[in-house]
Amino acid sequence: MAEKQSRFSRRTIALFWLVLVGIVIGGLIVFEQIALLYVLATLALVILLLVVAFADLKKVGRENIEGFAVKQ
Repeated sequence: MAEKQSRFSRRTIALFWLVLVGIVIGGLIVFEQIALLYVLATLALVILLLVVAFADLKKVGRENIEGFAVKQ
């Protein structure tokens, strides 16, 4: 089965997210909603820590990493 080509690359999508988050953070600072910014930062940190905590790192080896496979 052929892979469906995305309209945007992964890098472009990441840049869109970066710009969107920057606009939201900038808007919160401009409108002096620092308390809300603290809450959002705390929630983001908790989510990041949960993702790292539940990551299945046992099955990741050097040969499983796509870009870093050692060819012999």
